[in-house]
Amino acid sequence: MEKIKKIVEKVWTKEVILYIVFGILTTLVNLSSFYVLNNIWRWNENLSNLIAILLAVLFAYITNKDLVFHSKADTVKEKLQEFLKFMLGRAFTMIIEFLGGLALFQTPMPEMISKVLITVIVVILNFFISKFFAFKRKRENKEEEGTKT
Repeated sequence: MEKIKKIVEKVWTKEVILYIVFGILTTLVNLSSFYVLNNIWRWNENLSNLIAILLAVLFAYITNKDLVFHSKADTVKEKLQEFLKFMLGRAFTMIIEFLGGLALFQTPMPEMISKVLITVIVVILNFFISKFFAFKRKRENKEEEGTKT
C-alpha cells in the first residue's frame, strides 16, 4: 500500500492536475464545437470533427504554454520553435483523432461516444508530447548541460 501511495504522490503533481483541468476544458471545446457543427448546424461529421479539433488545439496551446507548463521561451526564435513543436505534436494526434473518427463514425456506435473515446486517447498522448517535446523547460536543459561537464 505504501508503494502505491508513493507512486500516486509522484504522479499527482500540480502540473498533472492543471493539465487534467485544462485537458477537460479543451475536451469540452472539442466536444461542444463538434456537437454544434454536427447536430445543430447539420454539417458533415468529418468536417465538424476537423474544425472541432482545430479549435481545441488553439485553446490547448494557449493554456498549456502559459498555465500548465509555464513556458520559459524568451526570444522570438524560442517561441516560434516551441509553437512549431506543439503544433507538430498536435498535428500527429489530430491525424490519429481524425482517422479514429473516420473509422468509428462508420460503426453503429453513436457519434458522441465515438468522439469521447478518441478524445481520451488523444488527451493522454498530448500530455506526453507537450511535457517532453514542446515545452521542455530551459532549466532542465541547463541541468543536463551541467551534468555533462
